[in-house]
Amino acid sequence: MYTVLFVVAAYLIGSISFAVVCSRLFGLADPRTYGSKNPGATNVLRSGNKKAAIATLIGDCFKGWFAVWLALQLGPRFGVDDTGIALVAIAVFLGHLWPVFFRFAGGKGVATALGVLLGLNVWLGLATLATWLIIAYAFRYSSLAALVSSVFAPFFYVLLFGVDPLLLAVVAMSLLLVYRHAKNIGNLINGKESRLGSKK
Repeated sequence: MYTVLFVVAAYLIGSISFAVVCSRLFGLADPRTYGSKNPGATNVLRSGNKKAAIATLIGDCFKGWFAVWLALQLGPRFGVDDTGIALVAIAVFLGHLWPVFFRFAGGKGVATALGVLLGLNVWLGLATLATWLIIAYAFRYSSLAALVSSVFAPFFYVLLFGVDPLLLAVVAMSLLLVYRHAKNIGNLINGKESRLGSKK
């Protein structure tokens, strides 16, 4: 019963779209109406407002971290085991992808996934972030960096902790990230993908 409550709470936390919220606060157009139409930090950056993009990135990352941190801190008191924590991690990520507050039209989940990984273990999150930064710097494609990072994240987890129930969350997020980037994969293959920092 308590596991269900934690999972539902995580989904609702994940459903807060900081791309939309921050764009409104900064007086910008809805990120779902320009560029890739994806409510995420990369698309908000296309507005030309770096502060709004940074705020979006921090917010989306924070909610992933916060949901997992909350479950890790309070869950054991209510009998929430590692499987329950894994479900919480997946739930907050699903909330970002399909947010109930925004008609289930969410982002691709890169920042939120990073927050989840940092919540599970800071070294896991930092290793994945380092992978993203290296690929993004080398090729200037946010989507390519996200795809490579999503593939490496489960391997980082296994190297650090072996195989356990929490690996389920990492693998699930990785598969969903690849799924959400299907269009980007096609654009990368066809040479039509937008580079980091390109305007709307």
